[in-house]
Amino acid sequence: MAKKAQALTGVSYVMPVLNEVEHIEAAVDSLTAQDYEGPFEIVLALGPSVDGTNAIIDEMARLDPRIRHIPNELGSTPGGLNAAIRASTHPIVVRVDAHSVLPTNYTRIAVETLERTGADNVGGVMKAQGRTPFERAVAHAYGSPEGLGGTQHHTGGDEGPADTAYLGVFQRDRLVEVGLFDEDIKRGQDWELNRRLRATGGTVWFTPELEVVYRPRSNLRKLIRQFVATGIWRGELARRFGTANSLRYFVPPLAVLGTAVGLILGIIGSVTGINWLAIAYAAPAVYGLFVVAATAVATAQEGLRSGLWYLIVLPCIHFGWGSGFILGFLKLTKNITAQTGR
Repeated sequence: MAKKAQALTGVSYVMPVLNEVEHIEAAVDSLTAQDYEGPFEIVLALGPSVDGTNAIIDEMARLDPRIRHIPNELGSTPGGLNAAIRASTHPIVVRVDAHSVLPTNYTRIAVETLERTGADNVGGVMKAQGRTPFERAVAHAYGSPEGLGGTQHHTGGDEGPADTAYLGVFQRDRLVEVGLFDEDIKRGQDWELNRRLRATGGTVWFTPELEVVYRPRSNLRKLIRQFVATGIWRGELARRFGTANSLRYFVPPLAVLGTAVGLILGIIGSVTGINWLAIAYAAPAVYGLFVVAATAVATAQEGLRSGLWYLIVLPCIHFGWGSGFILGFLKLTKNITAQTGR
């Protein structure tokens, strides 16, 4: 057994962390519980948390020498990832999110897939799971066509080459070769990195065998902030790199525009007596029916309390992401900022 362990490739887990007191212990525990028998280290890049996160990490590092932490001086997700990668020592880099919980076989399957396919990056399914009615409503949106589109990274699919991958298990030398993560891109940096890997002849590989539990934001304020920031950066990326492979990203902003314009024109018609403008109410009415129908499905699957939250969660996701996308695509924000994490 010892000989086998020595023959296995070493793995470095890298994770940027900022204000994750609710989730950090579960995330790190899922790494130390992996059934992969090769050597590993956990490198945590710590931002300026104010909720006690860093004290928890200090204690975990004191008890387990495989856990190290370094400062994330930039405070951003790509800055933390790059700092952790530079501080890492093993040939395979496993990106981990502080909101994620890896199944025990994750690393073993990922390394086997890297070696079998010769890929530069391997990723799988982001399986959102909530514990409260609110979180279950958000998790349902993550995995549904009306929420985040029902892509393979949320619902599964056939194994094979992909444009991008959730989290990612990388060949370290290829990460260094393409210049690591772009620190000017605060969200969507994984998509942009995978674009460079593919542009330089590499392969990004999706496998449904890798399924990672993801914990959604725990309240509405955090959810809205997350999706506005994500939308801003997705709009920024669409403007920078074109839209040929991201037409579906325009659906939420178009829905936002259509609904908002319909409401404005309808109100103008009602106030001025221009009756024909009442037809403009059709757009928000159709959207409202769409949300109600989607909520009925969510209620049947998740229960009444989560279903009631879904009536609020789904429009917040659409309008947060859609309005953010418009701001980013039209470059209407001078300073695009986003908190660490997904």
